[in-house]
Amino acid sequence: MSSELLYTAIILAVALERGAEVVVSQRNAAWALGQGGVESGRGHYPVMVVLHAGLLVGCLVEVHAADRSFYPVLGWSMLALVVVCQAVRWWCITVLGRQWNTRVIVVPHLPLVQAGPYRFLPHPNYLVVVLEGLALPLIHGAWVTAVVFTVANAALLSIRIRVEDRALRMATAS
Repeated sequence: MSSELLYTAIILAVALERGAEVVVSQRNAAWALGQGGVESGRGHYPVMVVLHAGLLVGCLVEVHAADRSFYPVLGWSMLALVVVCQAVRWWCITVLGRQWNTRVIVVPHLPLVQAGPYRFLPHPNYLVVVLEGLALPLIHGAWVTAVVFTVANAALLSIRIRVEDRALRMATAS
């Protein structure tokens, strides 16, 4: 089996994992809104969806169209990093429980979660997104996708983190 075919299978597996996240997110968003949750930052959400879908598409297009090579030392180490990222992402999702979703929805009067990875960082899932945005394309040498996603994601996260921090401050202040 070619490295390109294996890489395609990895990207499809990540896409399926993202589908599972969407299911959990929708369920949790419905719960949060039912509890009086307030959504913030709706304007950037569609951009985030397109950017993250674009990462997966970009990985495949660059590897197949630009005939990127697989470099074993880089590829295997980046694959290991992607696996670690998935584990930390699901740790974040598990620790936040019903409060986790892909939107910024804050339920007033719920305490700020400070367990699990949130003991160490205020936004551990965003660190995972940054690392994965570099590692996933580099598994098979898709360096253009890694650079473009990283730059676009940095711009998006600068907005997203401000929106989330403001929403959390407002909810805990009331």
